[in-house]
Amino acid sequence: MIRDDDPTVFSSGPDGSASHRKHDRGGEARHAPQKKPADGIVRVRRETSGRKGKTVTTIEGVPGSSATLASLATDLKRMCGSGGTVKAQVIEIQGDHGDRIMALLEARGFTVKRAGG
Repeated sequence: MIRDDDPTVFSSGPDGSASHRKHDRGGEARHAPQKKPADGIVRVRRETSGRKGKTVTTIEGVPGSSATLASLATDLKRMCGSGGTVKAQVIEIQGDHGDRIMALLEARGFTVKRAGG
C-alpha cells in the first residue's frame, strides 16, 4: 500500500536492480491560502464570473461578527430591493447596486473603496 505521506521512492537502477530511498521534498510546505490583512477598508465589487452571467455586488472587509454581517446584509437587501446572502464573511447582493451600497456604508462611517476596476 502506498501512502501520500510516505517519502520513500522506488526506482530501478541501470542494471535492472530495484532500490528504494527516502526522498526529500526540498522543504516544500503545504500552506493554506493567505487571507488579506484586515486594513479597515470595505471593498465593494461588481462580479459576474461563475454566476452564469448574472451580476452580483459583493461587499468584503466589513469588521464585526457574523451577526453584524447578517444584519447589514438585511439592511442592504431591503434598501436595494433585491436578494442576497452572506458567504465566508462576504456579503453578496443580487444585481449591480454598487453606488447605493457605497453611499449607505459611507453614511454608517465605513471607509469604502470600489474594487475590481
